[in-house]
Order: sequence, then C-alpha cells, then structure tokens
Amino acid sequence: EVIESMYYLWLATGREVYREWAWTMFSAFETHSRVDSGGYSVIHHASRPQQGRGDRQEAYFMAETLKYLYLMFSGDAALQKLPVAQWVFN
Repeated sequence: EVIESMYYLWLATGREVYREWAWTMFSAFETHSRVDSGGYSVIHHASRPQQGRGDRQEAYFMAETLKYLYLMFSGDAALQKLPVAQWVFN
C-alpha cells in the first residue's frame, strides 16, 4: 500500500521524489526478495533481510505492489496520466 500511496502522491503533485522513493523500494525488493525462479518471496525480518526468506509469495504483491510500480515506471505517458477519478485499478 505504500507504493500505491506513492503513485497517487506522484500523480497529484508531480514531485519526482515519490518515484525516487518507489524505485528505492523496488531495488530493495530485487536485492532481498527476488528468487532464482523469477518470483519474489517474503523475508523473515524486514530490518534484517540477511536472515533469510520464506517459501511463499504473497498474493497481493503482484496484484498491488508491482501494478503501481508498473504504472509509475512504464514510460507510457497515457498510463501515467490516466484520470484516476474515472478509473479503478483492480
């Protein structure tokens, strides 16, 4: 939900800092949660990711987190400027 909030804040304000923070979070996912098979896994302790990962990927991760990252970084100007008051992202 943090990434979703950053998406809406970026749309509302146009401030690039929200995209920068979102990219930092995505980079952390890539570093600490990505598994060799191509998915992502939970980590046992967010403050100590080196202590290992779990053996599952939460269902909401792709449906929510990656969706909003895609909308922010797709490079598709039409997607990035959708009138969010008229659309629901399901």
